[in-house]
Amino acid sequence: MNAESIQGWLLAVGVPAEVVSIGAEADNTWCLLPTEEGVEVFWREQGNRYDWAAFTSEDVACHYLFGRLVWAQVVRGVVGVLPQEAKPEDAKPGAAEPAEPEAAPSGA
Repeated sequence: MNAESIQGWLLAVGVPAEVVSIGAEADNTWCLLPTEEGVEVFWREQGNRYDWAAFTSEDVACHYLFGRLVWAQVVRGVVGVLPQEAKPEDAKPGAAEPAEPEAAPSGA
């Protein structure tokens, strides 16, 4: 993952494009900003940087930002583990067995 591909990955999990700024600082966004030393990631609001982190690797910085934003989506309930249908072999011991369907009444 890199600065060119992260936006597509974020869109795939439902993170709106306006939440992230790649290569430039913008208020009310998560910024991924290349520097001479590597890449910085931070939330920018009212001209200030919050939750600032610096990385020497663009790949690591992108994975860090992706992880933060995907976790936010999980907490919001937008993405996560999908519920699975219960299977008979998954039933707990002592649980009631499903009732057999009743036979259809026969026409007299």
